[in-house]
Amino acid sequence: MKSFQSIRGMNDILPQATAAWEAVESILHTIAAGYGYREIRFPILEPTELFIRTIGDATDIVTKEMYTFMDRNNDSITLRPEGTASCVRAGIQHGLLHNQIQRFWYMGPMFRHERPQKGRLRQFHQFGIEAFGLAGPDIDAEILLLCARIFSMLKIQNKIVLQLNTIGNSDDRKRYREALLNYFSAHEEFLDEESKMRLTRNPLRILDSKNPEIIKLVQKAPKLLDYVSKDARTHFDQLCEMLNWLKIKFAVNPYLIRGLDYYNYTVFEWVTDCLGAQGTVCAGGHYDSLVEQLGGKSTPAIGFALGLERLLELVDATVYNDKAPHVYVVSLNSTLALEMAEKIRDAVSGWRVVVNCGEGDLRAQLRRADKSGALLALIVDDNQNVTLKFLREQMAEQKLSINDAINKIKAMNISDYSGMVSSISQDAQL
Repeated sequence: MKSFQSIRGMNDILPQATAAWEAVESILHTIAAGYGYREIRFPILEPTELFIRTIGDATDIVTKEMYTFMDRNNDSITLRPEGTASCVRAGIQHGLLHNQIQRFWYMGPMFRHERPQKGRLRQFHQFGIEAFGLAGPDIDAEILLLCARIFSMLKIQNKIVLQLNTIGNSDDRKRYREALLNYFSAHEEFLDEESKMRLTRNPLRILDSKNPEIIKLVQKAPKLLDYVSKDARTHFDQLCEMLNWLKIKFAVNPYLIRGLDYYNYTVFEWVTDCLGAQGTVCAGGHYDSLVEQLGGKSTPAIGFALGLERLLELVDATVYNDKAPHVYVVSLNSTLALEMAEKIRDAVSGWRVVVNCGEGDLRAQLRRADKSGALLALIVDDNQNVTLKFLREQMAEQKLSINDAINKIKAMNISDYSGMVSSISQDAQL
């Protein structure tokens, strides 16, 4: 019989890994809320036209990478490849953006049909921040502070570097595009096939090349900063002054662009050299024309997307232990064991209580309790007495009534595993 496998590039996240995922997600939720950002959720499926309008029909995302199909109504539907377009669509649809200041965050799976490799999957997860109605460099600085706090909280600040640039406005980029077109056309014989394709579609994308020979050409190419308007340059200079004052380290990267045309002014990436070729962990910037492009009123906006798989690669996952049960209930009477477990759950919030289900004598059940990683085994006898057996501490067993056992456990009301061990040890010393 055929054994089924997950779709290539769409990975399972197994229980031993989810503790780290949950911990990181909780930190992201908490930090976003601490800056006044509220969660927004939108569908995984969107009309294909939404992404063609925002991303552009000449980009690799649209031409090669999107999961697109016709539904039963003969409508073209796409699995979302990124979150910004959906967030803007939802904001316009529900009247949240015009003449309003909004701060949103979102998290969830995105989909691109790329060649799977480390740090690049076909189903991947992003945490995103989007702010609307604010145009000055102060919102840029706030968002970069938020990013810096995430990396600091996860203790990876020394593994990651902030790169900044300004790409001006659309008129600035038109002038710069012409300069790049002239420069790279004069050196076309040295371009690889991918760069030649980008030369006709969007020569700015050549600046993204990872080919060492193309990088040498890029280093001698015209610099975008020489083509941006005075307003864009002033905005960027003020942001740099703020970041210096706030002690946020950064490097100006004159070759940094965004692959999507709706970006303007500040663009940024947080990059690492710990993940090989896929070194960008977080990327974003201003996109002041996108709301209007999708049918709304002109609204300044800025945001970023942070790749969770890449973030988790940088985090020390051993800090986040798999969630072993606090209590494992053992009994030859399954009904009494289930009743005891319910009483514990009623008495203490946040404790993980596992009941031995299935056959087995007490010795076999206690082996399962020990293997589970539980701190306590509770042995319930037919007389409804309870024996507390400490599996991780050298402490004597205690035989108690059910009520006394519940009170004893309530006195240990600590959901943190290591904290509970400490609490029990102190209690034993007393």
